[in-house]
Amino acid sequence: MNLPTPPFYPPHYPPFYPTTLTLINTRPNRPSTSILHPTMASSTINTLLLLLHLFSGVAFSASTGMIGVNYGRIADNLPDPTKVVQLLKSNAIDHIKLYDTDSTVLKALSGSNIAVTVALPNQLLSSAAANQAFTDNWVQSNILPYHPATIIEAIAVGNEVFVDPNNTTDFLVPAMKNVYASLLKNKISINVSSPIALSALATSYPSSSGSFKPDLIEPVIKPMLSFLKKTGSYLMVNAYPFFAYGANTDTISLDYALLRDNNGVKDPKTGITYKTLLEAQLDAVYAAMDALQFNDVKMVVSETGWPSKGDSNEPGAGEDNAAQYNGNLVRRVLTGGGTPLRPNDPLVVYLFALFNEDQKSGPTSERNYGLFYPNEEKVYNVPLSRQALADLPSAAASNGSKSQVPVAEAPAPSSGDVSAANTVGQTWCVANGNVGDEKLQAALDYACGEGGADCRPIQSGATCYNPSTLEAHASYAFNSYYQKQTRVSGSCDFGGAAYVVSQPPRFGSCKFPTGY
Repeated sequence: MNLPTPPFYPPHYPPFYPTTLTLINTRPNRPSTSILHPTMASSTINTLLLLLHLFSGVAFSASTGMIGVNYGRIADNLPDPTKVVQLLKSNAIDHIKLYDTDSTVLKALSGSNIAVTVALPNQLLSSAAANQAFTDNWVQSNILPYHPATIIEAIAVGNEVFVDPNNTTDFLVPAMKNVYASLLKNKISINVSSPIALSALATSYPSSSGSFKPDLIEPVIKPMLSFLKKTGSYLMVNAYPFFAYGANTDTISLDYALLRDNNGVKDPKTGITYKTLLEAQLDAVYAAMDALQFNDVKMVVSETGWPSKGDSNEPGAGEDNAAQYNGNLVRRVLTGGGTPLRPNDPLVVYLFALFNEDQKSGPTSERNYGLFYPNEEKVYNVPLSRQALADLPSAAASNGSKSQVPVAEAPAPSSGDVSAANTVGQTWCVANGNVGDEKLQAALDYACGEGGADCRPIQSGATCYNPSTLEAHASYAFNSYYQKQTRVSGSCDFGGAAYVVSQPPRFGSCKFPTGY
């Protein structure tokens, strides 16, 4: 297999999250994707734009979100693409993103029903911007031979172009327009966009004050957003809470970064309390677009992830944290809803990355973002589809994944308490009293019945009967089930009726077990 040559995707640069709590980060250079506007008769263009707008909506019509995975290949030990396709199918992954248009990969995807985003790399931007004949040839060589047997749903023109050391920013929008014109010329409906890093923001805290860097706004941001709006495409954003946390461990809670239960961070301007750092980052981008009057451009998180291993100077890197970040994020995305500023826009997220990549340069973390080892074994066990979320407790209990960690939700308990004892590394499952008595009772019945939880301590006269409230009893039962399932990802959910906490619950004098 032909491996992309550096700088296909740049090393990760720490996010900008200084004393003003700017929520920015940048990953290493990778191929980019953009779109271009054809110079045709306006009536023809308008007709084609309307058709593309109608038929190119990626996952935004769904009531719940979508999870995809980035398939990077800076490695010398990865399985053959045909095996990778089977791995994707076996894990119900039906959207992937590449950093090139590798023929062996695109051929392997043919007929698989797996949608793919391909890329035109940064090093081709100047040629693509200079002459539509170049993009005509590129489309004929890299798109037409495969599409539609291979479902190419988007082209990423460039990648994190604004931080490209080769100064390719000026080429971005012209290149996007030429790529798009070449697609129209061949009557192909494919979205064109370009992933940006959060370092494109000048301000990101509070989220409502999000703004783009002034020197980018007129030359590239406005023209790009205008292009995305006209073509019905979406902005691609690479967002990494890992970097923001690592640069600000004294300010940012790890629970906040990992989408675990936490007190949240209140935006003083809007009054919104953010429970996850990622959503705060994304809303900063939305606010920046709103400030430029582009409040109708949608967004795709083209990259996000957490490394399972890192150097001593990379706070938070580790297998359990990676499993919790990705597991919690998948659950957050697939259970529906958008960010606080865009609650009706389901989240569309591409995890980084499918495999650990041993040939990447930079710190240890760069080679350890994978969900899978090159031998196709999971680095840790997290669900990657709605079905996996439903099946996980029983499936995960019997598989030998190295790490089976909890998925933590973030609602605040309506009663009871969580103690402040020092219990580093331990987690419990408690009831979410906000879902209502009917849902709590149904979940309690399941946990004490088919679920096999030990509910003897909450029987009348037993040690944990008091306080005799539905939430207290459900919390005990949910935690018993969760601990019996070895705290595996997905075993503390009960349809939203439960969530994970990292401090021991306190309901009267009842002590909640941490294992059986």
